[in-house]
Amino acid sequence: MCECPDWASLTLGVFVCQACSLLHRSIPHITRVKSVQDTWDASEVELMAAMGNTAAKAKYEQKVPAFYYRPTHTDCKLLREQWIRAKYERNEFEFIEKQEPYSAGYREGFLWKRGRDNGQFLSRKFILSEREGALKYFNKQDARDPKAVMKVETLNATFQPAKIGNPCGLQITYLKDNSTRNIFVYHSDAKEMVDWFNAIRAARFHYLQVAFPGASDEELVPKLTRNFMKEGFMEKTGPKHTEGFKKRWFTMDDRRLMYFKDPLDAYARGEVFIGSKENSYTVLAGLPPSTQGYHWNHGITIVTPERKFLFACETEAEQRDWIAAFQRVINRPMRPQEYAVEAHFKHKP
Repeated sequence: MCECPDWASLTLGVFVCQACSLLHRSIPHITRVKSVQDTWDASEVELMAAMGNTAAKAKYEQKVPAFYYRPTHTDCKLLREQWIRAKYERNEFEFIEKQEPYSAGYREGFLWKRGRDNGQFLSRKFILSEREGALKYFNKQDARDPKAVMKVETLNATFQPAKIGNPCGLQITYLKDNSTRNIFVYHSDAKEMVDWFNAIRAARFHYLQVAFPGASDEELVPKLTRNFMKEGFMEKTGPKHTEGFKKRWFTMDDRRLMYFKDPLDAYARGEVFIGSKENSYTVLAGLPPSTQGYHWNHGITIVTPERKFLFACETEAEQRDWIAAFQRVINRPMRPQEYAVEAHFKHKP
């Protein structure tokens, strides 16, 4: 997880980066950190030599489930801190029975969910059932019928603390009638929220094992959950290119480019499929010379087999980042199942 391990935990015998050293400091009863630049006495050096990162990993990570998310230095604080606590404070990966909250195939509990229309967060009952292949939530505690049924097949979860305004904020997406639906949830207990996240990953893992019986764990794990490739505001115009440009929030989720009026909208105003260069998709910097009605000066044109999509970014840096994200997708050959998704977009009214 650590990029530049220039700190050490004297109690655990592992080297960590500065960011992780701050997280280790939050559990002083388990770990005591020290900079490698400080003066060390012989006993401290001996302790580090006796353990070290390889031996510590063999001990503290001996039974990490394949589906369990191992955070990197780019992940949010919540995931990194709970990974450290799971390893060193709760010893979850030494004793399999401690993994029951996310490994049992069934999870039930209450999460604060953002209301679609009024934006208020209200307590809602959620049930995740691998047997039913679905995550459900209920508007009333004693309700028999769920408000929504989210199939594990299309389920995704990604932590969005800044966007949701809560350190435990999780964005859950799923497909409903082949359009993306967002729900935004959080829990006041960090462990609870990460357990929900890993329970979703476990359900996805077991679903994919059945769907792709010959696939290895290494092939399946990257498909469990995904972070969005890029998000942010751009301006867009309509299909005739004569309407004024409107500011919208854009989310690039694999080959789906979605736009919303507000970042926390439940449904996208529209979705654009981004195919590959072999299928005549290209991205260009700038807008056609005749274009009018934009306020931001850094244009992007996406050319698809059907039409051109015009966008404008506020800064040159944003334009560069968006073009790089689009180019990564366009450069990747399409998988067989993506042709079916493309066909659906072509037949949308």
